[in-house]
Amino acid sequence: MNYYLGIDCGGTFIKAALFDQNGNMSACMRENVEVISEQPGYAERDMQQLWQVCAKVVRQTLRESQINPKNIKGIGISAQGKGAFLLDKQNQPLGRAILSSDQRALNIVKQWQAEDIPAKLYPLTRQTLWTGHPVSILRWVKENEPERYQQIGSVLMSHDYLRFCLTGELHCEETNISESNLYNMNTGEYDQTLANLLGLSEILDKMPPILPASRVAGYVTKQAAELSGLAEGTPVVGGLFDVVSTALCAGLKDETKLNAVLGTWSVVSGVTDYIDQNQNVPFVYGCDAQPGQYLVHEASPTSAANLEWFVKQWKDLNYDMINHAIAALPKAESSVFFIPFLYGSNAGLGMQAGFYGIQSMHTRDHLLQAIYEGVIFSLMQHLERMLKRFPNPTALRVTGGPAKSAVWLQMLADLSGLTVEVPQVEETGCLGAALMAMVGDGIFKDARTAQQQIPMTIISIRPDLSTHDKYRRKYRRYQALVNHLANFNTELQQNKL
Repeated sequence: MNYYLGIDCGGTFIKAALFDQNGNMSACMRENVEVISEQPGYAERDMQQLWQVCAKVVRQTLRESQINPKNIKGIGISAQGKGAFLLDKQNQPLGRAILSSDQRALNIVKQWQAEDIPAKLYPLTRQTLWTGHPVSILRWVKENEPERYQQIGSVLMSHDYLRFCLTGELHCEETNISESNLYNMNTGEYDQTLANLLGLSEILDKMPPILPASRVAGYVTKQAAELSGLAEGTPVVGGLFDVVSTALCAGLKDETKLNAVLGTWSVVSGVTDYIDQNQNVPFVYGCDAQPGQYLVHEASPTSAANLEWFVKQWKDLNYDMINHAIAALPKAESSVFFIPFLYGSNAGLGMQAGFYGIQSMHTRDHLLQAIYEGVIFSLMQHLERMLKRFPNPTALRVTGGPAKSAVWLQMLADLSGLTVEVPQVEETGCLGAALMAMVGDGIFKDARTAQQQIPMTIISIRPDLSTHDKYRRKYRRYQALVNHLANFNTELQQNKL
């Protein structure tokens, strides 16, 4: 039996899993990777530590599976998008990686907005412009750490860096780099016009060649094999932006389904064959795993990481206890609101998190319920926008950690009025990456053919229409509160208060 290794580098964990060509998982191991935040708004990762943890997790997975590494015929990597993993001219890490949740470039993005730069970029890139984009981070480095900027040899994203560690080959994978604001969606290439608009005219010389998701990028080196336990010479393919990987494993292939991801980020995505030129909303498009198709998505870092932060403050909490406590409370009746902006916002640059509406009668359980609601309310804002682009979906498929919570899923179904479907697919990031390795090995001709091999069992959660109006009412109040806070935030930033 031949096997394929999928590695998933997320905002919290790095995972490795082994699959056969039928999508059956043999083993999976994971480990937390530290996000370093030594200043407000900073989110960094030690690049050498990331590679060491990745190799360790792969080694543990091989040991757990007891599979001969020589039977692994391909490796793929799925990872969070955006951010900047910089190498110097000797291909060594150039300081810490700056992650997509980093907000240090806030003032730069504000200045670009004032200069109407996003509107000039969008017809070419089909991207919005925010702090976590590689271009925002690069411009910040250029202005604030000019010596570091001059030392840049290569600009990568997280799975590009890990692939380089495995193979010694430098590439930028297409599903991820297509959302960098340096990639022209019309030509499928880097564009000097974009770099010039962003004040980064010299950066394209630092961008490695673009690589399709399923194409072999290189082969595991002797050094990487010794560290990871893999066989030297094992092929490594381009891999995937994790949102693309999740949509692939959720069964998205056309406009009839949407995928909601509840993880570190809240994401709603759909797959289409074309860029709709008639929409007034600047939807984000990226290259899909299937050539000729696009992934459209709305996203913000306003999801389950907010709950993880809360849980860390009270060591006696566990997720079963939380779900049980929230289920015991009346639905959508508490006056407590939570604004889930600990790691970023979808309502304005620089907005922050907080609770509102707490009274002496409220308990910790009410705060937890408000976090659940706040995450769903934030996701609902993305879903409502996506329904303008995909007006008639037959299903909303949900993946990510909260998909294991029946309470959270019921809340989403009740608020949206849609039937929520949960694919019973383990480790979608790892599996999607492994599927790309299978395509690269010639087992399947393309992503859609590989997708058909995924064993797909669906659990459906239907909305409770008796609570739909209650959730909608509280959601409208949430929106009003966020709007007022946005005005307050603007006055703070303009030093009016």
